[in-house]
Amino acid sequence: MMGRAVAIDVSKLGKVYDGVTAVQDLSFQVYAGEIFGLLGPNGAGKSTTLRVLITLLRPTTGQATVLGHDVVREAEAVRRLIGYVPQERAIDRFLTGREHLLLLGDLYHLPKDESCRRIAELLKLVDLEGKADLPAKTYSGGMKRKLDIACGLLPNPKILFLDEPTLGLDVQSRLRIWEYIRRLRERGITVVMTTNYLDEADQLCDRLAIIDEGRIKALGSPSELKTALGGDTLSLTVGEADMGRVELLASALKGLPAIRAISTRPTGLEIRVESPEKALPAVLEAAGRLACRLEFIEYHRPRLDDVFVAHTGHAIRSEFPEAEE
Repeated sequence: MMGRAVAIDVSKLGKVYDGVTAVQDLSFQVYAGEIFGLLGPNGAGKSTTLRVLITLLRPTTGQATVLGHDVVREAEAVRRLIGYVPQERAIDRFLTGREHLLLLGDLYHLPKDESCRRIAELLKLVDLEGKADLPAKTYSGGMKRKLDIACGLLPNPKILFLDEPTLGLDVQSRLRIWEYIRRLRERGITVVMTTNYLDEADQLCDRLAIIDEGRIKALGSPSELKTALGGDTLSLTVGEADMGRVELLASALKGLPAIRAISTRPTGLEIRVESPEKALPAVLEAAGRLACRLEFIEYHRPRLDDVFVAHTGHAIRSEFPEAEE
């Protein structure tokens, strides 16, 4: 990353609400032109961090700059340079897509000709040209999210902040939104997004910060984080009648040369190994000796969910929400 321009610089940032610490001691940089993700479960502090960066919240401690402007002392300057797409949609179901954008253009005091030019360009970018003059009540969940993104891009921001951009969307709509976000990077726009979807962070983000309980637990590109974890993983599924032997099996495997780390999961064990060829015979021998029946063994290279568990001690605890059609 040597020589890359810094778009956002966060140093020892903290935010406390009524005595409850939402985020503490956050420090990271976002480089110009990258997609940067804040990955973590609900309540981890992702949205709080985002709202500080877009000047909606004042930090309790620390500081942050956006394109060189302090988010507290130069909040107006920051707002002129950014776009924001919140989780909650602010769409009037009776207005058309084009009317939403025209109204927003008036709120931004954009000259009429510039506003119309930008609107035509954005409707094309998000593939809403053919639906632009239909009321928003006829839009699918994915189309509404595309309109949200177009609204965030209307002021021609240098940095676009996206809070859970695909929350609640069906799989095909999520993939389309990913493609639009990639197009923004190609146009040179810096994107900062929050997500609790591991696949989204893995596929989209150039770099990401794993946040849990208000702190950054790991920072880097998805490939760097997975490589740094080291070792492959054996996932053991134990028969329900033998779950009481899981702790005994874990104890029997600890300290064996081919095994790096062991953690329990609801259906058995996760074992990080140096070499599956060497570890598997030892696992099978120990399970047989303890009469612990293994129903299923899965082997895989390090994944982002493995990284999350390794750095936080638990799974991300987020279920895929019911999708909108």
